[in-house]
Parts: sequence; C-alpha cells; structure tokens
Amino acid sequence: MKTVYTCFSTDVIHEGHLNIIKEARKYGNVIVGCLSDKASIRYNRFPTVPEEKRMELYRTIEGVEKVVLQDSMHYDDVIEDLHPDFVIHGDNWSKGPEAAIRTHVVELLKAYGGEVIDVPYTYNEDVRKIDLQLKEKLSMPEYRRKRLRQLIAMTPVVKAMEAHSGLTGLIVEKTVIEGKEGKLDQFDAMWISSLCDSTAKGKPDIELVDMTSRFRTIEDITEVTTKPIIFDGDTGGLTEHFVYTVRSLERLGVSAVIIEDKKGLKKNSLFGTEVEQTQATIEEFSAKIAAGKKAQLTDDFMIIARIESLILEKGMEDALERAKAFVAAGADGIMIHSRKKDPAEILEFCDKFRAFDQTTPIVVVPSSFNVITEEELAEHGVNIVIYANQLTRSAFPAMQKTAEDILRYHRAKEVDDRLMSIKDIITLIDEI
Repeated sequence: MKTVYTCFSTDVIHEGHLNIIKEARKYGNVIVGCLSDKASIRYNRFPTVPEEKRMELYRTIEGVEKVVLQDSMHYDDVIEDLHPDFVIHGDNWSKGPEAAIRTHVVELLKAYGGEVIDVPYTYNEDVRKIDLQLKEKLSMPEYRRKRLRQLIAMTPVVKAMEAHSGLTGLIVEKTVIEGKEGKLDQFDAMWISSLCDSTAKGKPDIELVDMTSRFRTIEDITEVTTKPIIFDGDTGGLTEHFVYTVRSLERLGVSAVIIEDKKGLKKNSLFGTEVEQTQATIEEFSAKIAAGKKAQLTDDFMIIARIESLILEKGMEDALERAKAFVAAGADGIMIHSRKKDPAEILEFCDKFRAFDQTTPIVVVPSSFNVITEEELAEHGVNIVIYANQLTRSAFPAMQKTAEDILRYHRAKEVDDRLMSIKDIITLIDEI
C-alpha cells in the first residue's frame, strides 16, 4: 500500500478534517502529522490543547493508521523520515502566505516522485461555527493570560507590536508574511502603550489618561483579537492603586504589566536628562513590585520591572543592582531601556545580567537602537522585543499628508491611490 500524509494543527476535529481523511484513504494508508506547538505558533493560531493531547485526539479518527509529530511547518522532517507517496491538504493553502509551504512541499516530493493532492476546502455553517468557537476560546482571559509565559518558553524571541485600537489590534493579529527560507512569520503579542493610547486620544503622555479609559482600549482590542497583551503601566502609580490595577488586568486577560522605576509626573523616557525625572529608590520600587505580586490571583500574570538607569545616565552598575533587587522582590521580568542609537550598552547589560541570572526574561524596546535584529538580541539573552510605537508613527504622517492634499486639490482623487479600499477594510474585520 502507498502512504498518504496529512498534517493537522486543530484542537477540534470537524467535517472538513474528516473529509480529508476520507479522500486520503482512497490513495493508501493514512498517516496524520500533528503540527508541534512550536511550529503552530508561527503557522496558525496558538494551540489551546498541547501537542500530546492533540496527537491522542488524531489517533481516535477512524481510518488513521499512524500519528506522528511534525516539527517543521515546511514538512521537511516528516517527508525526509516517511517519504510519503502523497501529501494531501485542503486547497486553501494554494493562495496567500501558505502558498509558500505548498510550493516547498511540491519540491520535496518531486525529488522522489511524490505528489500533492489538493482537496476542496470544506466551509459550511457547522465548520464556520466551530472556527468561531475556537477563536472565542483563544480570546478568553484564562487562555490569553497564560500565553505570554508559554511563548517565552517556546520561541527564541517573542515579538510584540503596539496596538492602540481594535483596528490596529486586528493588523497585529492578522499580519502574516513569508519570511526567511519561505517560512511564515507573524507577531506573537500586542503592546498597549501609554504613549500611543494617549496620542490616539490627543492627550500628552503624562499619565493624564486614567486607567478606566485605558482599560476600555484593552477591551476594544480583546473583543476582536486572540494574541497575548503586554500593558504599559507607566510608573504603576501609588502602590495602593497599583494592586487594584493588577487585579483588573488579570481579570481582563492581560498577560503582563510593565512598570518603570520612576516617580512623580511622568516624562517620556526618550527625553532622558533633558527634563527633570526622578527615579524611585530601590526600596520604594521593590515594595511596589512585592505588593503587586501579593495582590495577583493567578500564576500566569507577569509583573515586569522597567529600569531607567541607562536613560537617566546613572550607570551600568546601578542598572544591574536594581535588576537584582527587583527580581528578588518578585519581578517576573526585567526591561532595560536606552535612548542611544548604538545598542552596545543594552547588550552589555544583557550579558552582565545573564552572568548571574539565566532564567528571568529580559525585555527590550529597540526604538532608538533599531539597527539590531531580533536574532542578535536573542543571542544576548533577550526574550521579548517590543515595537512600541511604530504603527502610530507610520499612520500619523500618512494621515497628515492625505489631509493636506485634499485641502490642496479640493477633492480626493489625488490621494486615492494610497488609500486602502473599503472592501479590504471590511475583509479585515470579521463578521459574527
């Protein structure tokens, strides 16, 4: 008998999967691959059921001879090992970013005479309902909240992009590209920035926008997305207020809050010593972290301490001393910030921190030192890279230029070629 291979990443078997198995059995013995958790997060949605449980599920399907774990989204590992005569898949992988995977599989099979079989994708009301249920499950607080810790454990570096509205959340959620060597890539998490949230409301970045309003931004984003959220908590405010913020963020399904070790009226860090900024003492800030950790109710939530010593030119030793103290106080991660374009001092901090702490996650925001790649940062022990304001900064000049040109020409024709169509916008937004 010839062998037929197909790969699933789903948590729920529905009519479409059963149809794939039915068609596969016409050609030979059926082997089902379970796309590993690590591969799934690059390829599709985050699995809510771990790979071991999914493999057990696939073994219960009638007509399946064998289930194996597939570690490569490009099928290299299983094709090299199994040499299947056929690889069968829904025809939805013939277009969009997934087409690169199909092309790669065709080339692998061609080397020994194997073939790809495309089956019409099953899409009906029942399948649609199951897909919506899976998406809703991913967006639930208890699933979303723990996902950041899972990602840190599963991927070399977690990529977070800022979102300040439901629409920007959808852009972060749905942007998938064909990256290096034809592999798919996407953002892992969302950063809800105090700066971008304030800017979207036309307010200065001085903690003027109250937490109730900022929580509404979180709700707008969580209603339409599934990726984990990291929240910019500024200074955290008074310790007595911060403990309530922690509880509220947990309840909303936020994965982490980052608070900075400054006090008084907030000034944006990129001003550095150009404006008066007061750094909290190690004891003060450690007490705030400890209070927040004591208040939280789940093990999933993370409180990450942002150290401003390099921004305020207090020196490397001060930054490292604070990092040690904040971890001892219970911080789940350390964010180190710099306004220099050269990443040297960031890398120095990471190397020295990793010399005495191998496990606490390191977070960086490469807004100024944007020449360095994620891979280079990961080599120095960085776990999370946050692109903190790029969507806001790219939208601003585009909107301003459009407004100027409409005033200049007294009509909209001249700006039309740089506008996204209403049809594309509607496609981006899911219907219930």
